Amino acid sequence: MGNTPSSHKISAQDRAILEMKNQRDKLHQYQKRITKLTDRETAIAKECLTRGQKSKALLALRRKKYQESLLAKTDLQLEQLQQLTSDVEFATVQKDVLFGLQQGTVVLNQIHAEMGGIHRVEKLLEESAEARAYEREISEMLGGKMSNADEDDVEDELEQLQKEVSGLKESEVPSLPNAPNAELKEPDADTESVDAQRKARARARAEALRHPAEPIAA
Repeated sequence: MGNTPSSHKISAQDRAILEMKNQRDKLHQYQKRITKLTDRETAIAKECLTRGQKSKALLALRRKKYQESLLAKTDLQLEQLQQLTSDVEFATVQKDVLFGLQQGTVVLNQIHAEMGGIHRVEKLLEESAEARAYEREISEMLGGKMSNADEDDVEDELEQLQKEVSGLKESEVPSLPNAPNAELKEPDADTESVDAQRKARARARAEALRHPAEPIAA
C-alpha cells in the first residue's frame, strides 16, 4: 500500500529542465547588471574620444561587445536546450543536453567574472600605472575571443561615437558663430562714414555746378 518510490522518481529530463531554468534565471539577473556596465562603458568611450584617446575608447567598446556577445551566446544556447529538453525521445539527446548545460555554466561564470564592478571600468579614464596594467590585462583577455564580425561592429560603433563627439564639440563653442557678426560692426561704422563722405563730395560737386567759379583775370 502507499506510494511506491518509483512514482516520485525525478527523471534525467526533469533535472535537465530544472537546471536549464536555473541558468535562465541567472542569465536574466546578469543581463540587468551587465546593461548598466555596458552603458557606462559607452559613456567612457565617448569621454576618451573627447580627450583624444582613441585606443582607450576602442578598448572600452571591445570589452562591451565581448560582454554583449556572452549574453547573446548564452541566451541562444538556452533556447536550443529548451527545444531539446521538450523532445519526446529525450534519451537520444540527453548527452547533448548535459553537455550544453555544462557549457552554459562555464559561460555564465565568464559573465559573472565580467561583473567586477563599474569602478574597474573607470580605470580607463586614469593615467596611473595601475590603469595601464588594467588596459594590458583587458587587451590580453580579449585577444582571440572576439570574432571578425564583432570587431567590425566595434569599429562601426567607434566611428559613430566619433561623429557624435565631433558634433558635441562644435555645439560647445557658441562664440564662434557670433565672432564674424561682432567683427562686422566696425566695418558697418566705416561704411557709414564712407557713404557720408561720398554724399558730401556729391553735394559739393552739385554746388560747384550751380555756382561756377569766376574766371581769373589775366
